[in-house]
Amino acid sequence: MLRRQSLREPAARTYARSLPVVPVRARGVTIEAADGRRYLDCTSGAGTLALGHNHPVVLEAVKKVIDSGAPLHVLDLATPVRDDFTTELFATLPDALAREARIQFCGPAGSDAVTAALDVVRAATGRTGLLTFAGARHGGGEALSGRPDAPGGVAERRVTRLPYPHPYRCPFGVGGRGGAELAARWTETALDAPDFRAGPPAAMIVEPVRSGGGVVPAPDGWLRRMREITEARSIPLIVDETLTGLGRTGAFWAVEHSGIVPDVLVVSKALGGSLPLSVIVYRSGLDRGGRCGRPDAFRGNQLAMAAGTATLRYVRDNRLAERAAVLGARLLARLRKLAAAHPCVGDVRGRGLMIGVELVDMAACSGDVPPPAPALAEAVRRECLERGLIVATGGRLSGVVRLLPPLTLTDGQADAVLDRFADALAAAERSQPR
Repeated sequence: MLRRQSLREPAARTYARSLPVVPVRARGVTIEAADGRRYLDCTSGAGTLALGHNHPVVLEAVKKVIDSGAPLHVLDLATPVRDDFTTELFATLPDALAREARIQFCGPAGSDAVTAALDVVRAATGRTGLLTFAGARHGGGEALSGRPDAPGGVAERRVTRLPYPHPYRCPFGVGGRGGAELAARWTETALDAPDFRAGPPAAMIVEPVRSGGGVVPAPDGWLRRMREITEARSIPLIVDETLTGLGRTGAFWAVEHSGIVPDVLVVSKALGGSLPLSVIVYRSGLDRGGRCGRPDAFRGNQLAMAAGTATLRYVRDNRLAERAAVLGARLLARLRKLAAAHPCVGDVRGRGLMIGVELVDMAACSGDVPPPAPALAEAVRRECLERGLIVATGGRLSGVVRLLPPLTLTDGQADAVLDRFADALAAAERSQPR
């Protein structure tokens, strides 16, 4: 089966190329492969599985829609399933946003939602420019580049990339609060330059935790500064919670850690309860009527809405965000203790159940911060797989091992994940050339 896939599908395959696993059954954090091997899945379907694989409440919600005879695909028509989903979603939002919110259902992917968010702010402001941050991967990055068929065309859509605070790999070489303050000052200075005063951008878009970029949480104080800076200049703030929403970071929405209220919230991945679904929620003042962007035929997926409603409600009723905060702190503490015994671990960071372990090449270090060790990270990933643990890599040169377990992870499963990771790290270290 794996051989046939490699012959029929392109080299653009990502997970399939690095995970020679044929899953046939799954429940929670566990995947069973066709060869009978069992794995602990700490990728959660690239963050789409807040409740893990095949959670009973999700399966029951999907079955209920199927058994009811309701249409499975309804474009943007009003239905009871859609109304239940929207009501449940609005109940989780920060009050200041929920009171005046509009929701737009987008295509199934997070990149579709990012594109829709940009279309909304550009239509509302009449501007085309965009502020984002170096290394950002909103929707894989393609959503930021513009479309040839869009108003203004790609050439008129200037994207300015600003420094993102990174305590370990600080763009200013100082890290910590000093690095975050310098990043904020840089942004403020750039926006007060003559070219920006003459033509302010349509929006700023930011990730509260950079995931694909190596799991780098934005400091709360810095996020508050970005909100102050954008509000003072009438620049809409878009927060991309594609991966950080639904309790992943230890709060239902990652913006709750800083207390900011964005103008636009981008939500996808876990929102559909394992099925494709993405939306944007934005302040009603940005709704200027008409249609923004291209309507997508798949914005009416009733099964995804039902699964999403069940997931939202379960996370909220069972306080899984608080659980993620507590369990994530335990995982980070033990990983940092492990790092103290392994010099190849340059940094351990994260928020809630969104954790990154950055591996470095100490032998090649010529400055304060050693360079990434992508070969070692890949070796750790392979050794984890040998021990029945599925993890992913990312960050600069793919030198960060990422852990994204489901929010339903038990204490026993968390211990098993850490034990297998520790064994894999030691084995990978031994296998590296000296």
